[in-house]
Amino acid sequence: MKKEDLSLIKRYSIVEYLERKGIRPVRKTSTYVMYRSPLREETHPSFKVDREKNLWIDYAEGRGGSIIDLCMRLEGCTLSEAICRLEQNTSEYIVPSSSSPKRETSISPKQTENTIASGTRRLTSISDTLPPHLQEYLKKERCIDLEKATPFLKCISYEVRGRRHETIGFANSSGGYELRDNKIFKGTIAPKDITPIFEDRAQPVCLFEGFMDFLSFLSMKGEVTNQCLVMNSVSNEARSIHYLNKRNITSVRAFLDNDDTGRKAVQEFVNAGFKVEDMAVYYKDFKDLNEYHVSRVREHEKSQNTSNKIKQVKLKIR
Repeated sequence: MKKEDLSLIKRYSIVEYLERKGIRPVRKTSTYVMYRSPLREETHPSFKVDREKNLWIDYAEGRGGSIIDLCMRLEGCTLSEAICRLEQNTSEYIVPSSSSPKRETSISPKQTENTIASGTRRLTSISDTLPPHLQEYLKKERCIDLEKATPFLKCISYEVRGRRHETIGFANSSGGYELRDNKIFKGTIAPKDITPIFEDRAQPVCLFEGFMDFLSFLSMKGEVTNQCLVMNSVSNEARSIHYLNKRNITSVRAFLDNDDTGRKAVQEFVNAGFKVEDMAVYYKDFKDLNEYHVSRVREHEKSQNTSNKIKQVKLKIR
């Protein structure tokens, strides 16, 4: 394995890795996260992850290391097996070009060397214009108002084994992107971070777990008068709290998912001292805000179709 590929794997977030395994933190700060050790049963948290260095340490054992060491311990595998398994996870992460995209940004051969993730996915360009099939997906399946959503989106093009793929890209505050296609793919162009929007507007801040819920909110609202914050993952809770505190924000309106993870995230913001209005009560019968939005649009379309049929029957009778 190339040294660059191994370095990329070691940059894969330990917090994200643990979250995927359903391992939740006990305490979070902007620089570190504390867990009850996933390596054994314990009552008090002694397992620390340094966010900045992306290293872990188990104080009870006095041992620690990189994500590769952790994978070997947690999954009981060899070094080569751990690297192979982590490669599959980091294939979602693409290191972006350092240049700022304008209308369309082509990636130079030298930059291409730095955009290979796990030797499988290569970033080729970033464009302001979404292709028709991605526009159709947002409009038809997600019921997103493209006129409102387009200013926040990019088309990210990459190659895998010589085949070109295109995804929807949503930028974060560190220059990375959240990725979605019109099928089931979800990924990230590293680094992963939060996305503050409309920072000059009023409190409370409208808080979203992912950008599809934010786009749903835009589509539902005639005018957005509040600040918004997209976490881009509940693993960014601590970073979101740090951002809000830094801006002296005291109240949030949480549009998070209707599941245990979403409810725990809401409680984290309450515990951090914010006045929180849990908006999920308004879409309690749905998985998330987008599912609720799609249901409303479908119902409206259905009622319109019924109304049109009634009008047609009346015209025939006359």
